[in-house]
Amino acid sequence: MTRVLVRHASALPDPVLLARCRKSPELGPKILFFSGGTALRGLSRELVSFTHNSIHLITPFDSGGSSAVLRKAFRMPAVGDIRNRLMALADRSLHGNPEIVALFAHRLPKDGDQDETGRELARMARGRHPLVAGVPDPMRKIIRTYLFEFLERVPADFDLRGASIGNLVLAAGYLANRRHLDPIIHLFSMLVRVLGVVRPVVNKDLHLAAKLADGTVLAGQHRLSGKEAPPVASPIERIWLTKSPDSADPVEAPPARDKLKKLIREADLICYPMGSFYSSLLACLLPRGISEAIAANPCPKVFVPNAGRDPELLGHDLGLEIERLLAVLTADDPTRLKPEQVLNSILIDRRRLAREPGLDRKGLALRGLSLIPCELISAQSAPLIDDTLLARVLVSLA
Repeated sequence: MTRVLVRHASALPDPVLLARCRKSPELGPKILFFSGGTALRGLSRELVSFTHNSIHLITPFDSGGSSAVLRKAFRMPAVGDIRNRLMALADRSLHGNPEIVALFAHRLPKDGDQDETGRELARMARGRHPLVAGVPDPMRKIIRTYLFEFLERVPADFDLRGASIGNLVLAAGYLANRRHLDPIIHLFSMLVRVLGVVRPVVNKDLHLAAKLADGTVLAGQHRLSGKEAPPVASPIERIWLTKSPDSADPVEAPPARDKLKKLIREADLICYPMGSFYSSLLACLLPRGISEAIAANPCPKVFVPNAGRDPELLGHDLGLEIERLLAVLTADDPTRLKPEQVLNSILIDRRRLAREPGLDRKGLALRGLSLIPCELISAQSAPLIDDTLLARVLVSLA
């Protein structure tokens, strides 16, 4: 039976539990997130004060910006969100880590000359660039090895402008490890002491497609998020996986790997967090077997809706968000999986809840779902969720 959550906001956060976790974060709870993008970067940095055991299952379906160039050249999953989360969880007190974080965040000039951009990358590979020279050994040698690996494999017409150095290193590691991401993620997790676990939800070269309420079909994650293409003009109805950002033909979702299902079954709390609702959260739940692994774990499962504007949620209210989330979470076996097995509670700021007068609270209760109103938005973070407040509440619930 699913463990019952604290129901009263007055009990959150729990100062005694937080003090215990802060004293021994290496023994902290395994809070698992299905996410992608940058929405959890600040939250991840806050969490390491309380737990070194958080788990982050990341979408590798990004098809915009420099990720699109890498993916087209090498037919690989997107690594930008993985790199971002690894660096957010890196132990910044470790000697050399601030320099590594700065190097991995560095982008080659977007508007520069292509030849000069190539020469800059070559200087990095030779260790003659100040960002690389500042990284201590042995990490500097490892990074240089993968930069040389990238330069040996890169097509002659590859556009380096705007490329993230961290993405290039991870891409080279992926190629050098027989097109597997886990080995290079594990290597860098050890070297920069990542205080948590980061894994792609699939290790395959797949993309997203969506159908809108007006019948429009869009292929490619970058066409959904409203960042590189105009925001969707009609509500999103559903998403699926496809082989190419240029084709909306659906492919069967791959099965979740056993190692991922094991992480899900061992979590102390499962969180469906804020972020791009369709292209980050729901996309992460598409692999077959994910929802069954979630249902098999009796831990609490909470949904944290966005407090700010999400272009992907045009035409959605909170009730519809919950329905869409439940539809994906029970898709493995809709006749057998029950809502209360995959979602227990909606964690929401009191002010957001006050703006949802039409929310069917009785209907939610009948389905085994509870609302937990609490303080999640501060004067400094408004209108967005405050990462510190959310971290303390999630740790208290785990």
